[in-house]
Amino acid sequence: MINWLEGEGAEKDIVLSTRIRLARNIDGIRLPHLMTEDEAKEVIDIVKDAIINNDNSFRIIEINKLSPLERNVFVETHLISPGLLEKPKLSAFFLKQDEKITIMVNEEDHIRIQVLLPGLNLEEGWKLGNEIDDLLESKTRYAFDEDFGFLTCCPTNVGTGLRASVMVHLPALVLTGYINQILQAVNQIGLTVRGLYGEGSSALGNLFQISNQTTLGESEEETIQKLRSIVLQIISKERYAMLSLLNNRKTEIEDKVYRSLGILQNSRIMSSKESMELLSNVRMGVNMNIIKNVSLNTINNLMIEIQPASVQNQHHEDLTVAERDIKRSEIIREKIKM
Repeated sequence: MINWLEGEGAEKDIVLSTRIRLARNIDGIRLPHLMTEDEAKEVIDIVKDAIINNDNSFRIIEINKLSPLERNVFVETHLISPGLLEKPKLSAFFLKQDEKITIMVNEEDHIRIQVLLPGLNLEEGWKLGNEIDDLLESKTRYAFDEDFGFLTCCPTNVGTGLRASVMVHLPALVLTGYINQILQAVNQIGLTVRGLYGEGSSALGNLFQISNQTTLGESEEETIQKLRSIVLQIISKERYAMLSLLNNRKTEIEDKVYRSLGILQNSRIMSSKESMELLSNVRMGVNMNIIKNVSLNTINNLMIEIQPASVQNQHHEDLTVAERDIKRSEIIREKIKM
């Protein structure tokens, strides 16, 4: 079970999760791509003193003490970014017990505060992230400029340092052919769309991450309100597209949904790409009330639990690609019983 997916979230039929990420650097210490091991340890110690001494629900995890498999599981479950793995001797992260808050240390910036919540929950995510940010700022001095705001390694993060993103499931817009039109419109108004694992990843399972591009010239509240407004419009369009499919292509859609469910329940070999496509169809079927005995929560968890490293981790052994595809089908059959 993916801990941060637990609980109710607004618009949960379309929105899987909300992520808030704040980028910060400590004044007077070189950025991670230039720092020494001693400087990296200094940053880790600063964060440790601020966090662990004030909240014992966090634990520190050093990247160089994790196996390659464990590192990839943390990435697949969205608890850390792939970039945190690039300098294993220098980086670490602090993970809250419920796994909804991660503080990554020495990724691209000294500090990346991440909040993950189920459903559309931007305001609560910002509140939680801001509380951690205030705690850290009370214990150290951030790199900050009166004109530009928070200074970051990448110029696109300068200003608020805020990246807010919402993961949405849009199978009906894909099936009706309107998805490209929607995505182009989103890009034109200053938002960006990425796949399941962020920049450079594909939209596996018709999952899209919509996030802000602008961190300079607008407040955090303005950024969140703008993103929320656009996401609500996209949700409305996805629901309308589902209704249109039911009214005009009902038999075709029912066949796609039931065929996908049948394959998931009976297949003995399943790649991650195929399973994501089929789970997407079944998830759409649940939302259309075609399928009534499978929960959205089950599908949401499976979409993460069937990724390569997660499958291997569940079986505590080294698996070939072929063996992993067999184990993946076993996991799916167990969770989606007939």
